[in-house]
Amino acid sequence: MFANPLGLLSLLAIPAILTIHFLQRKSITIPISTLFLLDRTQREAVSGRRFERLIPSVPLWMQILAVLLIAWLLSEPRFQKENSVQRIAIVIDASASMQVFKKEAIATLKSKLPDLQGSASKMEIVLLSAHPGTDRIYSGESAEELLAALEKFTPSAGVTDPSYALRLARSVVSNEGIIIYLTDTPIEKLPYEARLISVGRPVENVGFTGVSFENVEGALTFRAIVRNYGTSPATRSWSLVTKNGRSEPREFEIKPGAFSSIQAAFPTDSQQVRIELSGDEFPLDDILPMIAPQPKELKLFAATSPAFLDLSKKLLRSLAATTSSNDTAESDLVITSYDPLDPVMPLSNAILFVEDPSSAGKYLSGGILAEAHPLMDGINWQSLLVRETLELPRNPTDRVLLWQEKRPLIFLREELGKSILCFNFDLRLSNATQQPAFIVLLHRFAETLREKKIAPQKLNLETSQPIQITSAPGVPLQISAVDPAGNSLKPPAAGFALASPGFITIKQGEIILLEAASQFADTREADLSKTAPSELAAFDNTSSLQNHTIPDPLIRLWILFLLLALIVAWYFSNGKQRNVTEKPELQANA
Repeated sequence: MFANPLGLLSLLAIPAILTIHFLQRKSITIPISTLFLLDRTQREAVSGRRFERLIPSVPLWMQILAVLLIAWLLSEPRFQKENSVQRIAIVIDASASMQVFKKEAIATLKSKLPDLQGSASKMEIVLLSAHPGTDRIYSGESAEELLAALEKFTPSAGVTDPSYALRLARSVVSNEGIIIYLTDTPIEKLPYEARLISVGRPVENVGFTGVSFENVEGALTFRAIVRNYGTSPATRSWSLVTKNGRSEPREFEIKPGAFSSIQAAFPTDSQQVRIELSGDEFPLDDILPMIAPQPKELKLFAATSPAFLDLSKKLLRSLAATTSSNDTAESDLVITSYDPLDPVMPLSNAILFVEDPSSAGKYLSGGILAEAHPLMDGINWQSLLVRETLELPRNPTDRVLLWQEKRPLIFLREELGKSILCFNFDLRLSNATQQPAFIVLLHRFAETLREKKIAPQKLNLETSQPIQITSAPGVPLQISAVDPAGNSLKPPAAGFALASPGFITIKQGEIILLEAASQFADTREADLSKTAPSELAAFDNTSSLQNHTIPDPLIRLWILFLLLALIVAWYFSNGKQRNVTEKPELQANA
């Protein structure tokens, strides 16, 4: 290989040399005695042949040799180093939209890898996912094995910033290595000197964006939302599929960028149901698996006080899957009061209010401050009015959630596996029940208790959504998964829903803790209108040549041969001229 291929243009001097030597005529001496022996000059011979046959000579061969040596030196030949390695890190976009362009990505890599190897004798390739926290997809020296690993890889994540993976790739290949980011959407500038290959193209897509459930006249109904992400009107059909069969396809039209809804009663004879749209190039959002939702049941007990009974009724109406209980021992949540004259704390999870039998005091003054806590995020207590009452005794481990000046109004006590939300004022002597923040706080606290409860539940989740499973310690969980058609799938990692549409079941012993349907509803990944191709920018091979090749070790010898060739050519050319000048003198003397 040559560092300066333009140096080979000097070989054009060889035709010039040959032309010059063609034009040279060999002088011939013909002795004659009389003029009548000369041929009569013919008019037709005025313009004769310009080129004679090529006459080999030492100057000719030396000049050609000199041109070859000059071309060799000017082109700067370099030879491949033994065991030189080009390190290449390929970071592939792991977003779900890449499933559409997987074949294009494989074909593009197959065509680009030979150029990426450059001048090295071999290459080391690392294939990484842009999604943080994932293992290497491939690491080795074989392009065929790399493409096979890429064929098995299924991108399913959401929108991901590739910066972390690109930084990891740079640390793997060092400063001399090459980093390629393979995606479907062009990016203006990539960090860590990474190069971009985009294999996307605009694709028309229609798919589901989500589903909601509602009880209408005692029957469970679903409402699925369909969106057209394309730029032209689309016609699709949908069918409801259960274990008993498939409904007749129903056709509908949807305008570009518009939403449409599909509403029907949820089948009572099936647990796992799916809606299927007529297919397009992005199949992930064409299937919507569903399961009849069933949260964990929460049993609620309220004390006999009229204020608490009314509050209990409001919670029962507003909280899903909540029933009334008459036994505190079996209840998941108790709403009760604390009487300073009879200071008995509840033995279960509770919402506790101070009950002050004395006369009402004046309203508390001072600023109200909410502490940073998930129960208090985003809610406003500034309009809360509380009268002076007796206080609850606080433990050092209690977490105060709301202050008014130095008095704690609300605090959380967690001990012995139970949680008590303590209101350090008399509910009857405040306007708390008129505050939206009060109702939101009670809902949040009840939902935290629901999450901690070990009980069966049925949920509709988004793909790869984190899920919290509360289970008994010491007993392993059994996770099984199937695709929408009922074929077995590899179970997901613990704590996550399936990465593709399907159904998942989690058991502990004989108890089913979770039955869930995973639905693809990522509208950013389903929108393929901005995907576009982008070619890999040309590489500067200078650094590759410097790192993986060495210059010609015989360069000094070739320079010496060039000087010798020039000297020999000069000597024989001058010797010929001397012979030509000497021969006329000898003939004249004769």
